[in-house]
Amino acid sequence: MPRPALAALCLLCLALRPARAADAPNVVLFVIDDLGQRDLGCYGSTFYKTPNVDRMAKDGLRFTDFYAACPVCSPTRASIMTGKYPQRVGITDWIPGRKDTPDQRLKRPDIRNELPLEEVTIAEALKKRGYVTAIMGKWHLGGAGFEPTKQGFDINVAGDQTGTPRSYFAPFENKQGKMPGLEKAEPGEYLTDRLAAEAETFIAANKDKPFFLYLPHYAVHTPLRAKDDIVAKYKVTPKAGSQSNPVYAAMVETMDEAVGRVLRKLDELKLSENTLVIFTSDNGGLATTEGGPTGATFNAPLREGKGFLYEGGVRVAGIVKWPKVVKPGTTTDQVACSIDLFDTILEATRGKEDPDVAGGPRDGVSLVPVFRGQQLKQRPVFWHYPHYANQGSRPGGAVRLGDHKLVKHYEDGRLELFDVRKDLSETRNIVGQQPAVAAELSKELAAWLKDVGAKMPTPNPDYRPNPQAKDGTVTMHARTALVTGTQLRFEPLPHKNTLGFWTNKDDLASFDFTLDAGGTFAVEVLQGCGKGSGGAEVDLMVRDPGASDPRPGLTFTVKDTGGFQTFEAREVGTLKLEKAGRYTLLVVPKTKPGPAVMDLRQVVLKPVK
Repeated sequence: MPRPALAALCLLCLALRPARAADAPNVVLFVIDDLGQRDLGCYGSTFYKTPNVDRMAKDGLRFTDFYAACPVCSPTRASIMTGKYPQRVGITDWIPGRKDTPDQRLKRPDIRNELPLEEVTIAEALKKRGYVTAIMGKWHLGGAGFEPTKQGFDINVAGDQTGTPRSYFAPFENKQGKMPGLEKAEPGEYLTDRLAAEAETFIAANKDKPFFLYLPHYAVHTPLRAKDDIVAKYKVTPKAGSQSNPVYAAMVETMDEAVGRVLRKLDELKLSENTLVIFTSDNGGLATTEGGPTGATFNAPLREGKGFLYEGGVRVAGIVKWPKVVKPGTTTDQVACSIDLFDTILEATRGKEDPDVAGGPRDGVSLVPVFRGQQLKQRPVFWHYPHYANQGSRPGGAVRLGDHKLVKHYEDGRLELFDVRKDLSETRNIVGQQPAVAAELSKELAAWLKDVGAKMPTPNPDYRPNPQAKDGTVTMHARTALVTGTQLRFEPLPHKNTLGFWTNKDDLASFDFTLDAGGTFAVEVLQGCGKGSGGAEVDLMVRDPGASDPRPGLTFTVKDTGGFQTFEAREVGTLKLEKAGRYTLLVVPKTKPGPAVMDLRQVVLKPVK
């Protein structure tokens, strides 16, 4: 395997560095791409094999309530680099972000396509303290002129503007170019292995000087590609609603081995005692269909995954190993966030001289007191994601304070309140039971949005929802519905993919749709209903173009199909829609004789000739 010629570069850097303070620790920061918190054995997985990360947790401190600053990658990476909420630097989506489409009610705000050079990164701050700085892996915070070497890193291997690897197997290139520093590679070499080798070389070359090694692995991001011999170890058929994807499992195992190689190199060179090692992820695990028919992974008991403001999208691994400070085998439920890593590393590396770090006020706090077993002052943690994600989520914001978490949906202002200590899976919206708490958190969120200068989405003048097909049919999938009420929700996971949790009779769903030509339409519902819950009466009401109030449409009775996920297509009547324009179909339960109304996957309007 070819080794990079890093040693000479590192030694040149060392010659220009001041002498090492006796107690200045090295820092190694792992950021794994799209790794779900529950993908690790130390967080409960029994399918994935992560012995090295598990051992790191056993030897150090594990956070149960550690959060990424955003449910997607670039904003969280900006928060790690700056210690600020990503809204302050203008990066609120993955770079360059998803373009607006006609089916969106709102237009996304513009984002920056690079981390501004005027921002002070943690690499720049550590360079001032005499550290050699290196990044080996994903950057995704800007291209030419904004690459890592312009942001405080002496050495850059594999980091550029891209969000996915140009290739997981050598040669590490695609039509757009080659990955920097990886131009030479053995045929078939695997990217995660190569980055581990680069890290080992860097550590050996800098064992006598303080170093900051940033290891933002491309793994385990899609496309799902792994070494065949590792995949073959997982003899299982993928099943939605479980951790069961052999290729993803192989990627996780190889990532874990790469972490282990770095930890062993620190041991071998007797650097472990004086090295702060931090392990985290940029967002939750990819659980929706972008990762295939089963999703890449499954985050239960956390709700949803990457792209969503629910716990599965933002609660991530947080593991720290620092033998001089951290007591082995420690677990904490104190809330922490990726915005805290900057100040944490600053305090950990502070010597007698403490040069000022410019760049404006930061939002994070140092976690070093937590490492020492102390309690932090309670504070709110915020999110603002004003975008439609590739994974299916919609614009929204959120705040967690204490045990409570508020989620606000920007399309209609709907609020959800959860007690995430008692209800980790966010199944019970208690906004109706605790309106004062919801009001207080909503006020906190509004004040924070103003403070960070958050850009909000705006109405989309080209909004054209659920248009007619060429044959005149209109198909309204559950993912396009707005829900009103407390419990009803769209469940995006592949084994769900439906409007569900319809346990409150007063909850309703509405679908906007567009007609180019009016007429009479047969209405087909694709519904499922568990045993004992059939018989609910449901009104389908229509709001005509330009009208403020809906008019009566038709009523149907929900059929017991033997299971909520056992769907049956049923024609339930006809609707007369005379003119072209944008309509709204409201699905309004009248009765609920059982535990739930139904699950509803789609409504189809078929022209009657």
